[in-house]
Amino acid sequence: MDKNKIKFVVAIQCEHSRTRCSGFACANSFFERNCSFAGYPEDTKFITMTCGGCNGAGVAGQLEHFAKKMHAMTDVKKSEVAVHFASCAVTENRHHDRCPYIENMKDIVERHGFADVIEGTFESPATKKLREMGKYKTYESVCFE
Repeated sequence: MDKNKIKFVVAIQCEHSRTRCSGFACANSFFERNCSFAGYPEDTKFITMTCGGCNGAGVAGQLEHFAKKMHAMTDVKKSEVAVHFASCAVTENRHHDRCPYIENMKDIVERHGFADVIEGTFESPATKKLREMGKYKTYESVCFE
């Protein structure tokens, strides 16, 4: 993926985790361009949404709404959008283990025409340490650049 062509980053958070998490760390990581957000241009816009709850079926409706508004209000194409699944959905963390529906949700995103799908947003130093100590599982596909 060429991050220089990306105009929007969509971060999809776990609905369950969102009840206890403001999303501040993921958003701050985007605005500071660190972790998996390193390399995006400064004019890239940031949108958050949730999966819609267990089974991830809500992703389809939210992506349809996003695409409809994006096409009506901008000249941005789906090929200029990167979709990040938040770390709360793709890693083991203090909320829960990796979402069992993540592959289904990735398929939904791709079927809706968004090709750039990334696992991971922010990794807290405390969680990283616990992962290194073996208290949390590590998933190789997660991107923490």
